[in-house]
Amino acid sequence: MPPPGTRETEHEIMVRAPAAKVYQLIAEVENWPRIFPPTVYVDSEERHGRDERIRIWATANGEAKNWTSRRRLDPDALRIDFRQEVSRPPVAAMGGAWVIEPSSDRAAPETRVRLLHDYRAEDDDPDKLAWIDRAVDGNSHAELAALKAHAELEPGTGGLLMTFSDDVWVDGRAADVFDFLNEARHWPRRLPHVERVSLREDTPGQQLLTMDTRTKDGSTHTTTSVRVCLPHTKIVYKQIHVPPLMTLHTGEWELTPEDGGVRATSWHTVMINEANITKILGPEAGLPGARDFVRSALSANSLATLRHAKDYAERRG
Repeated sequence: MPPPGTRETEHEIMVRAPAAKVYQLIAEVENWPRIFPPTVYVDSEERHGRDERIRIWATANGEAKNWTSRRRLDPDALRIDFRQEVSRPPVAAMGGAWVIEPSSDRAAPETRVRLLHDYRAEDDDPDKLAWIDRAVDGNSHAELAALKAHAELEPGTGGLLMTFSDDVWVDGRAADVFDFLNEARHWPRRLPHVERVSLREDTPGQQLLTMDTRTKDGSTHTTTSVRVCLPHTKIVYKQIHVPPLMTLHTGEWELTPEDGGVRATSWHTVMINEANITKILGPEAGLPGARDFVRSALSANSLATLRHAKDYAERRG
């Protein structure tokens, strides 16, 4: 029996894909930031056989949260059990399971996915429990819908997803480059393509960044990102409000020691919003043009940021 005050919930969805494929998408946590809308970053901290310890950064009710969980993977039973090792307020304890149930129809494989949760609120406070109820319900619906959409992607749609990078070498310290990238509140006066920034950092190293950015054609767009800042090696982010030509944008500022300095690299993973290509780029535009447009715009701003970070670090060096 669960402890008094424990809430138990279950959410489910049917997925037109083989059970093994669905299981793999959930088992491989490196997939999560590009599949699950709430997930920003996942770090697999240790693994022993089928037991794994992971740290997760994600959003809940619009707030940035992070926690550590233990998982037990069972590929034979198509089940993954999880339990938070270190919960964050207002959660006192939380666990659950992904349960993957294949259909018997081999000709048209369909899989039932059940997502189970059990949780308690701090001090068994009813207001805190209501907050957790909303977060679990909202995130569960979002994750299951995204899992279904990703698992059911038709062959040939891989061109919508692309990953690319830009980099500069810096004759300076990684700590100084990191400071420039981390201190985004100063970007409007440090970066010519940034017009406005709003930055919240309620938890050290976990930021909510809203930014107005100007592109090469003079237009501006507003984005909101959750950023995970890991001194002095990387800053990982996920846009939770993306421009209309994208349905997904995750990225990483990576700092690697090299030749007495540091290699600063900007990584982007983007999913093109195919439905908006002609609306934004004109009736003759297609996917290749959209890919080129997005890459050109993002690379221009990334390289501008990297070059200013380089100047900043080398002046301090």
